[in-house]
Amino acid sequence: MNLTDNLLGETWYWAAWLVWIPLFAHSVWRAPWKRLVDSEQSNLWLGLIVALVLLWTMKASAQEGLSLHLLGANVFTLVFGPHLALVGLAVVLLCTSLNDGGAWFSYAANALLLAGVGVALSHGLFRLLAVRLPRNYFVYIFVNAFLCGGAVILGVGLVSTLLLGLGGAYPLLYLFEEYLPYFLLLAFSEAWLSGGVLTVFVIYRPHWVGSFDDAHYIFHK
Repeated sequence: MNLTDNLLGETWYWAAWLVWIPLFAHSVWRAPWKRLVDSEQSNLWLGLIVALVLLWTMKASAQEGLSLHLLGANVFTLVFGPHLALVGLAVVLLCTSLNDGGAWFSYAANALLLAGVGVALSHGLFRLLAVRLPRNYFVYIFVNAFLCGGAVILGVGLVSTLLLGLGGAYPLLYLFEEYLPYFLLLAFSEAWLSGGVLTVFVIYRPHWVGSFDDAHYIFHK
């Protein structure tokens, strides 16, 4: 999931920058920054960034650009909403890029894959399930937190696979046989990470989770 500067052609990377810059600017503009005025909320936001920086550095790589690591996008999005989550994940990627020596030309492409696709899938699934399923505490924990956590990283893996194949980095058949299947294993771990963290949050600190409302999920049931 971490593209290097020479893995795809320049056209792909310039196109990624053209998409990423307005997307990031939009999230910076729309993000509810007033929420971070509260020191508890700002510490939580920064704490998630630090935790994910550590998590993203623990990765396995088979070949150039074919690295695997847990994502945490579902947790970040459900806790802080899509805009603060996208900005936070962009900071995480910035820190990990600095730690890896700085692949700056491919930064926008990586940001779109890890932050853009991850946040879009998490927020989209949350809004879809809010309409399709009852607002129930167990639905939130087992579906929004657990299952959607795994689904998000599977989606990111599929998009990454298609991008690497269409960009000519590796044959699609090779990627579908030797790269994408590992995301099934990663999805299981991501589901437990997302579900476990959000379960602890909604039990002990429900006010930390922006997408969880006691009035809807518990008190009116």
